[in-house]
Amino acid sequence: MTSENMDFDVAIIGAGVVGCAIAREMRRRDLRVAVLERELDVGRGNSSRNSGVLHGGFTYKPGSLRARICIEGNHGFDAVAEELGVPFRRTGKVVVGFSEDDMRSLERFKAVGEANGARGLAIVDGARLRELDPSARGEFALHSPDSGILDPMAYTLALAKNAALNGAEFFFDREVFGAVRRGELWELFARTGAGARDAEIFRTRWVVNASGLGAAKISAMLGIPGYTIRGFKGEYFVLDKKAGAALRMPVYPAPDQKGGFATHATPTVDGNVLIGPDSYIVEDFSDFSTTSARMAGLVRDGLKMFDEVKPEHYIRNFAGIRAKRVDPATGEVLDFVCEAPEHAPGVINLVGIESPGLTGALPLARRACALLAGREDTRPNASFDPRLRGSDRIAGTRFAAADDAGRSAMIARDPDHGEIVCRCENVTKAEVLAAIRGPLGARTVDGVKTRTRATMGRCQGGYCQTRIADILARELGLEPSEVLLGKKGSNLFVGSVRP
Repeated sequence: MTSENMDFDVAIIGAGVVGCAIAREMRRRDLRVAVLERELDVGRGNSSRNSGVLHGGFTYKPGSLRARICIEGNHGFDAVAEELGVPFRRTGKVVVGFSEDDMRSLERFKAVGEANGARGLAIVDGARLRELDPSARGEFALHSPDSGILDPMAYTLALAKNAALNGAEFFFDREVFGAVRRGELWELFARTGAGARDAEIFRTRWVVNASGLGAAKISAMLGIPGYTIRGFKGEYFVLDKKAGAALRMPVYPAPDQKGGFATHATPTVDGNVLIGPDSYIVEDFSDFSTTSARMAGLVRDGLKMFDEVKPEHYIRNFAGIRAKRVDPATGEVLDFVCEAPEHAPGVINLVGIESPGLTGALPLARRACALLAGREDTRPNASFDPRLRGSDRIAGTRFAAADDAGRSAMIARDPDHGEIVCRCENVTKAEVLAAIRGPLGARTVDGVKTRTRATMGRCQGGYCQTRIADILARELGLEPSEVLLGKKGSNLFVGSVRP
């Protein structure tokens, strides 16, 4: 086992939205912060595999941590979206119903939401429902005006970039496989290759477990055993922007008898529509495959709420896995955990974080920081800047969103804006280069995708993927056969072809 020892005040395991939010908040103090991530980029797990909804907080048990962080995150999101330049719209959301049982469910959720502090909840009739969204089906609905939509990957990246620009250090391709407490420090052992012999040692005073689906395993490694995580998988259809023009806000069906929501229709901030997710339990937390049977179910259920679930609009499908903490005896889903137990010194432990983890990421981060501050005095970081600036922001900076005058000005400043790499999404060469050269720059085709939307259009990369691969190879000094799609081993090319 060979490595240089690297010393930090705080080492965060996991670069999902919660881990990146914690890194940003920890850098508000004078602390040396590391983020260790097993994947090659931030947000490669469920932080990018969700509906992108800012939840209103009307489905969670009053007084629970889940409810409190949801309401806090919802009410404060306008400010953080402006600081970081994250695309976001407070569209509202409707939960539609058809029967007396549905009405009772919606009245129950209205009462729960009001107890939690959700604002403006109202039961509306069919006429008002169609005023809110003419495409929504239903006889009546619960309307949540504070709900909204955001780009979850853009938000995760923005938190990470802001943390990095403020001094947090990110280490990708580092899978933590061991932890030992030595005196006042933790030693974390992280794989950087296939075997344990190829490892690095990170020494740190504090460890933060923000590892999502791996949280129970890491928790036990840090001396806090006993948690059970169950994976609830959900599959999605992505619909073309032609369908998105017909949907104003997320449309959910009334919940079932267990209080869970079936397939719903959600517009994205970029104009597409997501149909899903469904929900079923899986044992393999790395299985993000999709199936024709599940896709057929999404179409059937989606049509109950939204007329534009049509084959001509299907452009992609994907899956996510929610990391639910459960009672192993009963299977009951339990509340989020954010703790710093006395018997595990130097550990801040977050377990069972799933929906509304995107909405509540910063409130969770503030609680994690408060746990550390309760154990020791720390100095403020006088140079901390909560804002992203210039091209590091997304809202208001994309070529595709500019008018003709704005595009002309962008091309005048940088001629590389005059070359379109992705025709479907109007992504320019300048934007691809900025994605690679910027803070926490892209190192894979998927990294460029999540930073620019290249390959996300109707042709799903049919035109631009090889062009992006060529730019990556030239910028990073790689052979074409070394360019990756997204994960280790996802090489795009295995040999040369005749010119």
